[in-house]
Formats: sequence, C-alpha cells, structure tokens
Amino acid sequence: MSKRPSGGRPAAKRGATGPGRGGSGAGRSGGGAGRGSGPKKRSGGAGRGGPNRGTDRGSDRGRGDQASGPPSGRGGQGGGRSGQGRGGAKKKVRGLGGDHVEGRQAVRELLLAGKRRVREVVMIDDLDPAEILDDISELAIEMKVTLRVITRRRFETEALTQSHQGVIARTQPMPEEALDDLMDRPDAFILVLDGLTDPGNLGSLLRTAECAGVTGVVLPRHRAVHITPTVTKNAAGAIEHLPMALVGGIPTAITQLKDAGVLTVGLDAGGDTSLFDLPIRDGRPVALVLGAEGAGLSRLARQRVDTVAAIPLAGQLNSLNVAIAGGIACFEVVRCRQGTE
Repeated sequence: MSKRPSGGRPAAKRGATGPGRGGSGAGRSGGGAGRGSGPKKRSGGAGRGGPNRGTDRGSDRGRGDQASGPPSGRGGQGGGRSGQGRGGAKKKVRGLGGDHVEGRQAVRELLLAGKRRVREVVMIDDLDPAEILDDISELAIEMKVTLRVITRRRFETEALTQSHQGVIARTQPMPEEALDDLMDRPDAFILVLDGLTDPGNLGSLLRTAECAGVTGVVLPRHRAVHITPTVTKNAAGAIEHLPMALVGGIPTAITQLKDAGVLTVGLDAGGDTSLFDLPIRDGRPVALVLGAEGAGLSRLARQRVDTVAAIPLAGQLNSLNVAIAGGIACFEVVRCRQGTE
C-alpha cells in the first residue's frame, strides 16, 4: 500500500469536522423529497483531495430522499416480508435504509466503525486538499474498499443530496435491532420517535442523541422517515453507533417499555410537568418519547407514557423545533442521571 503525503490518519479526532447540530427548518416542517438518479459504475484509481468548493449548498433535504424516505399510508410493507399488492405484484420491503452515505464526516465514521461492509467510496477528482479526505482514502485502501475518483459533473449524477461535500459511500443497509434488546440494558436510555417525517430533523436529532449517550432509538415502521441520505449526512456518523429498532406501533412499544420497568417520558408543549422536574435521579432506565413535527405526541402515545413533560418557554413563540427540543431533553436526562442540581 502506497503512503499518502498527508501522513497517518488521526483516528481519535472524531467529530472534528462535521456539520453543526442545528435542526433543519421549523418544527412544523414536512419531510423532504426530491429527484435522485441511480449510481453508475465506473472504474477509477485512488486519489485524495480536500474541502469541496461550494459545500453545504442549501438544505440537506436533497435529491433522492423520496426513494428511501417516509412510506405512504398504504400497507403491505412488513418487517422483512414481502407483501402482495394488487394483481399479485410484490411490494418493496423497506427496512431502516442507510445504504447510501454522503458527507465527509459520515463516510469517515462509517469506515472507522467497521460495522457494515462498504462496497465503494466515490470522490470528486478536483477537491482541495484536506486531512479528512486523506483519512477516507487511507481507510478505504486499508479495508480494500473500491475507491473511485470521478469528475464533478459525473459525481453530481450519483449524489442524492445537495450538501454531499464531494464524498459518497455505498454500504450495507442499517441492521434492525429488537426492541427487547434495546430495553434489556440496565442503563438503557432510549429515544422513541413518534412519526418524524423530516430527514433533516431526524439526522440532527440522532447526532445529538449519540453525543448525549442514548443507547437505542425506536422508529415506527410506517408513516415516518427512516435512514435516508439526508439523515446520514446530518447525523455525521452517529447512525453507526446507535442501535435502532423498527416497531409496528409506538403506543404498543411504550407499553412494552413500561412493562419492562423503563420510565417513559413524553415531551410535549402541553405537558403538565416541567422537563426540569423529572424524577429520574435513581438511575432507572429511561425512554424519551418525541412526537412528530407540528402534530406533537399522538393521542395514544400521550395516554400511555408515565409522564408528559414540557420545556418552559419564556419568549413569544409557543413551540420549539423538534430536533432542538429533543436535544434539550436528552441532555436534561443526562443532567438528572448525574445528580447535578
């Protein structure tokens, strides 16, 4: 293996380059969807480069989220089983997704984690030199992952978001975990998402959750965004460290968590308890339940959680973006568990 001129990769410097933690749009925003063209194969040699000129253009809700974004309300998409549609045609089975990863930090973290087989890494050929791109190139070579370096124009036909930063990886889909496994940990800190549809919000929330020490995430199988290219970009590698379960219904999952002794806390603007008064200083496993953008917690989820907490607001606006609210709540759980007053 040939040495790259930039030196060895700083494996310990995780999160040093990646996007900020902000949410994407207002709390009542919908899921992003758009066009996406499929990948075209072309052989190429390994190369290195640097920060993409003109990166982070516009919203991360870029092209291609439609294909792997939230499903329609129609059924037939069961967990791991193909259903039969009208006329006997098979319906496509959706899992968590995550097989198309864009963004420098997300791709580097994918390679560093080594939990999923990576088929190929694709880069633009005229990127300015950058240490993180050298890391990605060296990791791909070490792991014997195909590295293609192509023109910017060709790359744009393969990218599915507008803020790809000149790097794409194609890999195995995210594995689904069982809910029982998530709540089996004595220190379980579970994030339950009741129908988020905006991939930008989900990605930002997953990044914050991983930094806060969340041990597992629960997503509904239907009518919610899963791990799209925009989610992987905004999460900046967090998906590689967060076990995720898909469930048929969030209310049923909440009941299972309660039966297992997990304290379930719903976050809603109309909650009757302040978020800063939660009784969780005894080390008890906790599940934080967040509702969808705009709609908030569903009626059944609100009825089944142990308590509904609200974030006290002092300004003129009456709501927070769900990714921001979720981040505040995650770190309040951390503060309570540490016994900090």
